[in-house]
Amino acid sequence: MTFDASGRLPEAFLTPGGSSFMDFLAGHAPDLLPGRRDLGTGDFGKDVPHGTTIVAATFPGGVVMAGDRRATMGNIIAQRDIEKVFPADEYSCVAFAGTAGLGIEMVRLFQVELEHYEKLEGTTLSLDGKASRLTALIRGNLPMAMQGLTVVPLFAGYDPDIKGGRIFSYDPTGGRYEERAFHSVGSGSLFARGALKKLYREDLSETEIVTVAIQALVDAADDDSATGGPDMLRRIFPVIGVVTADGYRRLPAEEVGGLVDTVMAARQERPDGPAAPIT
Repeated sequence: MTFDASGRLPEAFLTPGGSSFMDFLAGHAPDLLPGRRDLGTGDFGKDVPHGTTIVAATFPGGVVMAGDRRATMGNIIAQRDIEKVFPADEYSCVAFAGTAGLGIEMVRLFQVELEHYEKLEGTTLSLDGKASRLTALIRGNLPMAMQGLTVVPLFAGYDPDIKGGRIFSYDPTGGRYEERAFHSVGSGSLFARGALKKLYREDLSETEIVTVAIQALVDAADDDSATGGPDMLRRIFPVIGVVTADGYRRLPAEEVGGLVDTVMAARQERPDGPAAPIT
């Protein structure tokens, strides 16, 4: 932020405008938007840490989102405790797979965008409105994605109109898709989604659906080298957020650790995880 000689804020900060913080940046400081930076030519995708894998699933009255903790750079583990799941606002959450630095920056900008709207309008956006704002942010990152710096978010939240959770996925061009019941993104998403298909039921409790999410991440880590399973030696566990009518809540590490211990103990007897009933 630059002040003038008198110490006052620039005129742009004092002039009434729209409710979009991204539009404000585009007009007055476009270089601060991730997609507006000039990287020159080349493919930078292999030179930066990437985050994987994210899962989300609904349950009666809410939605759960969980992410593993590994970031990779090629065949190297760049970080073992990265966080990929964040609150977007009081009643929604967002996570990312892909380029870690840009993903975290995109999440922070999205958080500011929703807070900016709420302060100017005096009300929160609908869940569909929030999902649309994220679409615009992803489209702005398309030049970066074309150079290998792709970010693919997963967005979910509580919708008071249906008194339940909803999940939205995206592609790198900003295409938005509403998912039914559950979804996964990232390099291990194929394996995680298979586990979700096997274990998901519409009547699961919050604790049960969190356990299903953990099982899905463990299955993903079992078959995808870029996905990190629970680190039992370092006690590093997935980040899990729950959104209900009471708002967003990140599960304490102790609570997640207890569920992980139960899951891993059962896998001592059945390494491939629990079997789904035939009927």
